[in-house]
Amino acid sequence: MNTSKYRYVSQQVIEDACEWAIMHGIAFRQADNSARHCPFSIAPMSIERSVYEHLKMVTPIIAKLISNVSEDHDFLQSSLIDVAKAEPFFGRLMALHQEAHGASGNRLKPARQPLLLMRTDFMDDRQHGAKVIEFNGIAAGMAPFGQRATQLHQFMQNQWGIVYRDWLEDESAIPADNVGMEQLALGIATAAKKVKTRFSEDDKPTFLMVVQKNEDNVYDQHLLEVELQKLSMRTVRRTFEQLSTQLYTGDNQRLMLDNIGGVDVVYLRSGYQYIDYCSPELDEPVCGYTLSQTRLFMEKHYVAINATFSQQLATSKSMQMLLTTMPAEDYIRWGLTLEEATLVKSVLADMKPVNVETIAWFNSSANQNEWVLKNQGEGGGHCIFGADIKAKLSQMTQEEYDAWALMQRLYPHEREKPTIAVRDAKQTIVTDLVSEIGLFTAHYQGEPATEFEGYAGYLIRSKPASENEGGIHSGKGILDSLVLVD
Repeated sequence: MNTSKYRYVSQQVIEDACEWAIMHGIAFRQADNSARHCPFSIAPMSIERSVYEHLKMVTPIIAKLISNVSEDHDFLQSSLIDVAKAEPFFGRLMALHQEAHGASGNRLKPARQPLLLMRTDFMDDRQHGAKVIEFNGIAAGMAPFGQRATQLHQFMQNQWGIVYRDWLEDESAIPADNVGMEQLALGIATAAKKVKTRFSEDDKPTFLMVVQKNEDNVYDQHLLEVELQKLSMRTVRRTFEQLSTQLYTGDNQRLMLDNIGGVDVVYLRSGYQYIDYCSPELDEPVCGYTLSQTRLFMEKHYVAINATFSQQLATSKSMQMLLTTMPAEDYIRWGLTLEEATLVKSVLADMKPVNVETIAWFNSSANQNEWVLKNQGEGGGHCIFGADIKAKLSQMTQEEYDAWALMQRLYPHEREKPTIAVRDAKQTIVTDLVSEIGLFTAHYQGEPATEFEGYAGYLIRSKPASENEGGIHSGKGILDSLVLVD
């Protein structure tokens, strides 16, 4: 692509945008308690309206499927048992799930009430169309950043219109509405108020966010809390370590928090990796035991929780692979119509288990650049590409196979026009930007909990096509937004 006609914009424009971003919470906290703006694009990406509407329609159906799968406890235990043997953290989750729900044939009815706040991530592949990358059912955050990125681009359009139009792919494009922050808050508040009605209390419903110690992504979290406070919610933040000594049981299985009272919603922004449960100060023989028991303690109470153990298992890479490989007719057992099941199948990318036969096929006849090797980890840094896959497969023991899966590699459309990426108040012209589209949903007890049939806004993360890791935190990703073209 010839970029000679594209020039950097005035530093005044960049500074204006960066200051707007920090002022509106699009930032990471630094170690010295200062703030650094999140990296962002100067103008939004384009998507065909029909593709966007299709994803808005199918994503709540995916969430309905996952919600119902997550409550099929026998299916979770029987279908994921080999993964539990292959991956220690996954095995710990499975053990906690069984402890919460009892053994097969003697299932316990869990006291916790499932609140599924989920982000389903897609890429719009050049050949195959929009396909699911992964399901995020725990710590599925950044809806506030998604909405703020949309608002940032509206600011650019209003304040620096000529610059905005210069970097827009299609001047006729219309911005896609994004109210992810408000809709996610509405879903949480809906669940909280329903839990609250079970107890004879007159005070505000209480929302508990479980957070990591000393994390930097606090502003996205606080933006959600502000929206909840507007809905007459009380919000509190605690780490697992704090909760291990502050939670107790009230009347009628009420979850109680020291100096706060009853808790109506628990939202986990921590708990998706082993380190979240490990505390050196506890000096325990089994690392993570005490803090994981704290999470189990919460599930034994009448409180809305995202993510439950069940939801975390149901949104795992292994479950994604199982759902991908089974026929659409099998989804009917989880409450989908055949039409809905067919819609879901249409956006699932091919996946294959790692076993002796698959490895032999991969080494002998597969196009190795058409696949990605994934483990069960959440977030960035858990994917292996191209020639590195063969090397990794050769190093694995058979006991490790079930912790991994091969997935069709997606090659999304590159943006037709270069864009400016802004990071640390410095601009870079990117000529090969591609985007990942995350759609949020909220369901309580299996039912939609937003004004849009469960849909709750979107998050766009873009990156250079040459980069494998597109995370805003850990990769080369930048925040972005959508405009629709017909």
